[in-house]
Amino acid sequence: MSMAADTSVLRVRGLRKEYGKGEGLVRAVDGVDLDVGAGETVAVMGPSGCGKSTLLHLLGGLDRPSGGEVSLNGRRIDDISEKALARMRRTAVGFVFQAFHLMEELTAVENVELSALLAGRSPRAARRRAEELLEQVGLADRARFLPSALSGGQRQRVAVARALSNEPLVVLADEPTGNLDSAATLDVLKLFEGLHESGQTLVIVTHDARIAATADRLISMRDGAFVDETRLSGGTTGQLGALVGLED
Repeated sequence: MSMAADTSVLRVRGLRKEYGKGEGLVRAVDGVDLDVGAGETVAVMGPSGCGKSTLLHLLGGLDRPSGGEVSLNGRRIDDISEKALARMRRTAVGFVFQAFHLMEELTAVENVELSALLAGRSPRAARRRAEELLEQVGLADRARFLPSALSGGQRQRVAVARALSNEPLVVLADEPTGNLDSAATLDVLKLFEGLHESGQTLVIVTHDARIAATADRLISMRDGAFVDETRLSGGTTGQLGALVGLED
């Protein structure tokens, strides 16, 4: 959209994802263009079923598009092999999901270090990085706890630490506060504010105007397409709600 292509970490042109055929055809993502610059935070909001999560899966290589192009750091990822795509996901993209997706049999520190181990880091380096990240998200004292012994907010902070373990080019977050109570949401909100301030590139799909308020840009999505974009500069959550009419 507004960022120049040569400075973009993520570049999307004409992105489409379709399901079904004929009268049953559904265009979950319908001709989206997007540029996300290094260090930028972009929030995508819209009603349930508008294609936000599908878009995020396409950006991160979790799903293949029906058409269009996705480039990460100047490299096309929509047409590469499954092996290359898996390597890209392990090394260049961090994912944060609404449902946490932690390994229940692993401790917090083991969950965080796992992706680094899968990407080829040495056990010592992976553990050191995991411990540093858990300290960063305020969970150093919970490093040896299983997810079942952590609150929802703590589990989401572990998930954020895991997403950062390989120093990704971009973190993609899908409704990161969707399963959290108000107190835990505030903790995660502060964490995302800190990531933004540190220069981490972020794309956040959310219904929560407080999370969206941490972004540089807010994109409103409906029926698979982008319908509005607002550059944020000290806006209030009330203003965000009025801008996009987000509640279902």
